[in-house]
Amino acid sequence: MPSTTAPTGRHSPGSSAPGLAMVLGCYLLWGFFPLYFRLLAAAGSVEIIGHRVVWTLVTCLVLIAASRRWRALGAVLSAPRLLGPLAACGLLVTLNWLVYVYGVSTERTADAALGYFINPLVTVALAALVLGERLRRAQVLCIALAAAGVAVLVLAQGSLPWISLALALTFGLYGLVKKRVGAQVDALTGLCAETLTVAPLALGYLGWLAWQGASAMQGPQASPLLGVLLVVAGPVTAVPLLLFAAGARRVALSVVGISQYLGPIIQFILAWAVFHEEIPPARWAAMVLVWAAVALFIVDAAHQLARRPRLRG
Repeated sequence: MPSTTAPTGRHSPGSSAPGLAMVLGCYLLWGFFPLYFRLLAAAGSVEIIGHRVVWTLVTCLVLIAASRRWRALGAVLSAPRLLGPLAACGLLVTLNWLVYVYGVSTERTADAALGYFINPLVTVALAALVLGERLRRAQVLCIALAAAGVAVLVLAQGSLPWISLALALTFGLYGLVKKRVGAQVDALTGLCAETLTVAPLALGYLGWLAWQGASAMQGPQASPLLGVLLVVAGPVTAVPLLLFAAGARRVALSVVGISQYLGPIIQFILAWAVFHEEIPPARWAAMVLVWAAVALFIVDAAHQLARRPRLRG
């Protein structure tokens, strides 16, 4: 899952039905991702990510060709100051995908949802630690509540909820690096460059699996449906990203901020009601603390937006 930092301009539009539909559509798709990845259970997590990288790149290159943006892509690939951060983004988002798919395929979708609930708070903490931004009291309290939720899990389980923390940290770091180059590279070109930097690793791994006769398409579990589902990983990855990039420009930033919680809410409901994952009392207690942090975070953000003077003209 990519950064949810919305593009900014001189002013944010108050409302746009097509924009709102795009933003909600991308978060709905991200929320229901576990259903898709459960269908790929016959393939290993690393192999799934290999296919996801390769077919996302193919999808991006087709879109680049259709929109005749080869010059923009070439400009990014020939600029080290842009390509370096985008390569780091590619590695971070690939690691994020790998942890996410592993969590879903090992029946820990609730852990994945918790990670994406925590992510915005991790982003705020990184802004303070790395960028030197000052935190408001409400933001400090949000981070403390989320930390308390993690502490409850550590005490109850006797171990760190590493899937949740890894997802939150990799996604938070992805957003931090992306913020440095996001204004200089459009969404499609950036995604294509990011994917291109990690594609050699993905192709190498998939080639090694095939040489060993150990790929998902060479075993008894191989089927045309599985092959199609693996290829579809490209559009499945690219479509919500592009929906977000287009929709976020047409709605207010506050709408984007609140909408981002739709994904983990759906994921948690799937884990509990559809996949019937075991959620012990300690997990519920931790989720309540995190949800309290999220609620306070949203209220504080809405309060700050309401206090800003409206731009005219």
